[in-house]
Amino acid sequence: MKKQLFFGLILAIAAGLVQAQPIEKHMPSGFDSVRAGIDHGRLDTIVYPSKTVGTSRRALVYTPPGYSKKKKYPVLYLLHGIGGDEKEWLNGGRPQVILDNLYADGKIEPMIVVLPNGRAMKDDRAIGNIMDTAKVRAFAVFEQDLLNDLVPYIEKKWPVMADADHRAIAGLSMGGGQSLNFGLGHLDKFAWVGAFSAAPNTKRPEELVPDPAAARRQLKLLWISCGDADGLITFSRRTHEYLRRNDVPHIYYIEPGVHDFKVWKNGLYMFSQLIFKPVNVSTFSQYTVLGEPAATNVRSARYPQLLPDSRVVFRVKAPDAQKVQVDLVRKYDLARDTGGYWMVTTDSVSEGFHYYSLLIDGVAVADPSSETFYGMGRMASGIEIPFRGDEYYTEKDVPHGDIRVRSYFSPVLNAWRQVYIYTPPGYDQNMEVKYPTLYILHGGGEDERGWAMQGRTNVILDNLIAVGKAKPMVVVMPDANVGTGGMAFGENMLRTFEAEMVRGVIPFVEKQYRVRTDAAGRAMAGLSLGGIHTLYTGVHHTDRFAYLGVFSSGWIQQAQADLARAQYDLMARRADTINNQLKLFWISDGEKEDIAYRNCQAMLKQFDELKVRYTYSEYPGGHTWPVWRNNLYNFSQLLFK
Repeated sequence: MKKQLFFGLILAIAAGLVQAQPIEKHMPSGFDSVRAGIDHGRLDTIVYPSKTVGTSRRALVYTPPGYSKKKKYPVLYLLHGIGGDEKEWLNGGRPQVILDNLYADGKIEPMIVVLPNGRAMKDDRAIGNIMDTAKVRAFAVFEQDLLNDLVPYIEKKWPVMADADHRAIAGLSMGGGQSLNFGLGHLDKFAWVGAFSAAPNTKRPEELVPDPAAARRQLKLLWISCGDADGLITFSRRTHEYLRRNDVPHIYYIEPGVHDFKVWKNGLYMFSQLIFKPVNVSTFSQYTVLGEPAATNVRSARYPQLLPDSRVVFRVKAPDAQKVQVDLVRKYDLARDTGGYWMVTTDSVSEGFHYYSLLIDGVAVADPSSETFYGMGRMASGIEIPFRGDEYYTEKDVPHGDIRVRSYFSPVLNAWRQVYIYTPPGYDQNMEVKYPTLYILHGGGEDERGWAMQGRTNVILDNLIAVGKAKPMVVVMPDANVGTGGMAFGENMLRTFEAEMVRGVIPFVEKQYRVRTDAAGRAMAGLSLGGIHTLYTGVHHTDRFAYLGVFSSGWIQQAQADLARAQYDLMARRADTINNQLKLFWISDGEKEDIAYRNCQAMLKQFDELKVRYTYSEYPGGHTWPVWRNNLYNFSQLLFK
């Protein structure tokens, strides 16, 4: 017991030291130059028999300074790219020099490094057409050569520890893809995996890590790095995004650079310092030099950038401005550099979609580097903050429906109007099927584009329908703005939209689309202002809608006191009818930070007194799209069943 306590104390102290040390983020200039007055490792060429290829193959082996056959060492297998062989790292990366200097500075554990030829074929030289099908295929064949021939040979001839905890694999470009494919495909063989600018041979992340729990349990370190201007960064990014969504700890390291040895040498410098020693997962998000361009950036815009801990880096050129701020959740002052650029890094921002604005000398403007969205009563910039639970609104390889933008003439408003309509996968093929319909409404300051663009309705429904969690349905997203005068929440506006739904939107949809026309085949829902419309129109027409959803809404206690009182009187008289006709009355909110929370709670108290049945749900967050996306995700699974 005393030995166990002592060993546990040693591990705790080691982990504490790892945490306390400042994180180095880049290799110093000149670190790949030979340093005088230090001990040097040795680099040898070996030949090993390969049953996989049917010939003898060459590799390089680096042994560290002070190497002794009486000591056992961990092993790093370091792989080259598609245009190289076992000498590519030696010729372009000088790994032996980098490692020697790291040993001299006491920054890495003593290890043996094996540099094989990852092109497993008899003529394995990097000559001729390196993109030839047989030569490319040979990089996949190397998996068997590595596991069945090279690793056993190394473990027979060198004093190495032959277990996953003391075996690492890393590589550049094609070798980076091999490292991910082989390392993550054999967690029983490799606990340390590094990919520097992984190439297109990288398997899809669902294939790489089919069991995230096993990866979390068996991996010691997964390192993925790339230059920010590397044309192959998409392969690193998609792997990172999958790992993030599935909560697999890893370091995602982005630095200035392209697809070259400057980046790869730095990858080796950083990765080799972390392997075969205690790691502190809580520090992983602190390593990267640069962030990732936000998914909501316009094409080729490098900023805003997202850091792994959900902070956002803004960079704006405004050489003549006196003051620049960004308003994202709160206001931040940007600092100006000598080139007329203004920069700031925000605090960590909560999940999902957020509107934001630049304030240049006090004037709110859209960020030219970002996509714009109609919200807050104007076109505003928007930014998407990814998080580990966002897979339900992430595009996947599933059948996809369509969003159709249609114009119709409104007899109520005597004007042409626009509506967005989602049709599920198979709508155009299943000509005999009539689909149920969800009519879903945006909030104040938004329009019919809100649920299609900010809400990602089509992606959410595609994913749910694909796994059988939601019934295939048509989703209608109308414009709930029906006038320019008066209060948006006033009864005149509510009555006008009620007429627009009953006489304009629903007749158009049921004439143009194959949808059911019974109440059990219709649902109505809305967020904020759209929730008020649902409370008014939906409750007035439970003979038309069997399902109602109210997201972050409720009668406004003071501004709508008289209107609310009239509604409650109506509901008191019709309580039995409402309960009998509605299959679901689903009401949801963010938590107390949601500005509609108090109104909603007051309304629910009234419902309880009136004995009107409802289902209530909360999702962490404020009066924001992350909450409403989750509301749609949960509400739509309950419909038409």
